Amino acid sequence: MKQSRRLEKFRSAVFFELNDLKQQLRAEGKEIIDLGIGSPDLPPPPHVIQTLAEAVADPGGYGYPTSEGSLFFREAVATWYKNRFSVPVDPLRECMALMGSQDGLSHLALALVDPGDYVLVPDPGYPIYEVSIHLANGIPYRLPLTEENQFLPDFSAIPKEVAGKAKLMILNYPNNPVTAVADRAFYEKAVAFAKQHQIAIVSDIAYSELAFDGYRPMSILEIEGAKDVAVEFHSLSKSFNMAGCRIGFAVGNRDILQALAVVKSNIDYGVFTAVQKAAAAALLGDQSHTRRMAETYQSRRDVLLDGLAQIGWQIPKPKATMFVWAKIPVAMASREFTRELLRRTGVAVVPGVGFGQQGEGYVRIALVQPEDQLQEAVRRIGASGILR
Repeated sequence: MKQSRRLEKFRSAVFFELNDLKQQLRAEGKEIIDLGIGSPDLPPPPHVIQTLAEAVADPGGYGYPTSEGSLFFREAVATWYKNRFSVPVDPLRECMALMGSQDGLSHLALALVDPGDYVLVPDPGYPIYEVSIHLANGIPYRLPLTEENQFLPDFSAIPKEVAGKAKLMILNYPNNPVTAVADRAFYEKAVAFAKQHQIAIVSDIAYSELAFDGYRPMSILEIEGAKDVAVEFHSLSKSFNMAGCRIGFAVGNRDILQALAVVKSNIDYGVFTAVQKAAAAALLGDQSHTRRMAETYQSRRDVLLDGLAQIGWQIPKPKATMFVWAKIPVAMASREFTRELLRRTGVAVVPGVGFGQQGEGYVRIALVQPEDQLQEAVRRIGASGILR
């Protein structure tokens, strides 16, 4: 059967190639240290697991949930946003539940973008951003994120004709994959630019709670007037290690959320009520578990990067996320370096080009293994001679 032509625009080939090589090496008996996929290896807080177990045992919880989320969950989101960012959220009209933030990010363009509309998308960027645009037959306009500009987009470099046809602009800070962060001044510029050109902002802050060295990321909704143009997507996958539960949420502009709700009401029936109860418990409960988790990732970051520095691979320490964005220290393209590293050492990372053209020359390393495994990865890389 012939596939749709839109599949040709997806960048999944890089990831399939990496997975195939990992499977081949495992079949040959190679022990793989997988620092590729950003899947948390830590469990949720105990009280969240207990809440989920009790909710699953409730025979009354197996009916269809509402697609926009139960009121108790949306109220928990509103409370968390108020406590965390001092941002008031109307749980009825400014909040909705999602099957993870990727669910909302993948469907929003269908609600807002017509064929021929532009969407301003970061490059490098999380692949679903651009995939969602192609699904809606929109046109991605890539905003280069470069080291010279602290991996922030330059709004002044966007052509007026593009800005005039743009419906959406996607921002992601703390950023995956480049780990950059944004300050209040940047968000103020973003909101002003969006209002000037009547562009909706999609802010993805899935990594807001994984911050290090005392840094505290902010929400774009803290900017005055941001709700006029912006929605923000968040996930419990990383903040509370609930990746397999598939739950997140979107908050912000009520008109944008209503449009998304219309799309989703025709696609799914919402998140399992038991999962919503567990997520509400996570949002309303003791947040010290999340702070300890961030400390764990910070310690892993230091173990890995201090070790790599000792063998000659100097990488700046990120302020946030569960990733490291590393410039390749030898004369190899990112796909070639990733394959060679995996073959020689069994250490799997992701080539930067898998996140966009601007990712060439870098690899993304996920801090999803215990410290002893990270130390072993450093040892293998040093012994392999690949850095020489």
